[in-house]
Amino acid sequence: MITAEEIRSTVEQKLENTDKFVVEIKVKPGNHITVLLDSDTHITIDDCALITRHIESVYNREEEDYDLVVSSAGIDQPYRLLRQYVKNIGREVEVSLTDKTRFTGKLVAADSTGIKVYRKTKVKKVETEETREIPFSDIKQTKEIISFK
Repeated sequence: MITAEEIRSTVEQKLENTDKFVVEIKVKPGNHITVLLDSDTHITIDDCALITRHIESVYNREEEDYDLVVSSAGIDQPYRLLRQYVKNIGREVEVSLTDKTRFTGKLVAADSTGIKVYRKTKVKKVETEETREIPFSDIKQTKEIISFK
């Protein structure tokens, strides 16, 4: 059986010296392989096809059959890596916390310890501003808020 570590090594070698990176690799029973990619700039379908062809050139389907899906980490996916947080500074996010509360606002900073989220609220004509520092240990997930304004 092909392992996630083997696939990760193969893909990261191909992505070396690019702004693309691996977000997640899953290998499920029956060799169902899913590779999620992201980039500091953008990911195209051609990038995904290039990685698919590279994996297929390394792992011969005649020797070991597998099902392969390579895609970008979509905007509906939660952030998984610090690099994704840094890339998305300035965007509106919803942070679900481990205490089951949620905090929404603009992602203004991210480092190895956690993130900072800024929000401005208005209650009965009184505006308040708040910047909250949230350690990664308190974050269940963070997603970008999609707005069509």
